[in-house]
Amino acid sequence: MELRLINTGEVRLACRALGDPDGPPMVLLHALGETSKDWNAIAEEFARRWRVYVPDLRGHGRSDWPGRYSFELMRDDVSGLLNALRLERVTLVGHSMGGVVAHLFAQAHPQRVERMVLEEVPAPHPREHKEAERPDGELDFDWDVVAAVHAELADPPQRWRTGLAAITAPTLVIAGGSRSHLPQDQLAQMARLIPDGRLLTIPCGHLVHAERPEDFTAAVLGFLPGGRR
Repeated sequence: MELRLINTGEVRLACRALGDPDGPPMVLLHALGETSKDWNAIAEEFARRWRVYVPDLRGHGRSDWPGRYSFELMRDDVSGLLNALRLERVTLVGHSMGGVVAHLFAQAHPQRVERMVLEEVPAPHPREHKEAERPDGELDFDWDVVAAVHAELADPPQRWRTGLAAITAPTLVIAGGSRSHLPQDQLAQMARLIPDGRLLTIPCGHLVHAERPEDFTAAVLGFLPGGRR
């Protein structure tokens, strides 16, 4: 597995890569407070078919912690990452926060997304804003990310919702069912608003790929062309 520090323009992102360098590219985007390591088992499975790129998003892991955080900044970081890696068109997989970054990227750059998987992604609907309490000890991410992300999720711009119609990539929305803290009806509606969107529920809560990795992997492989071996 390779680890590189990639200059995206404003920040440097740590990005791991595995799989055949000539394979079709796939990018995995992690959730808030996680790092690329959260995808370890899943990435290895996908690397049998794809060239898999797993970055730490800004403010996380070994990437820069610049103190400026927003979903659209992360979206632009992904664009800069793909440009630096000379990747014109990719498959995007995002979990939770990473799913928001993924669909915002697909709205802004529809021609660059082959297919997309959104796992337990917060839908662009207003919700109650709750202050999070910082855990004790050293963290693998900048705590300032939390306040920025939670504020945007509580009051998302209307363009995030209307922009779903601009997504051209076939998109699989994976929901965690009644054990998830996310409103499942909103995930279903989000899947309907994406022109080629579909919904699949794996009833295990918010951490689908961690709690049910075999089911998650099977769902993604069944959705992606050439995914079945």
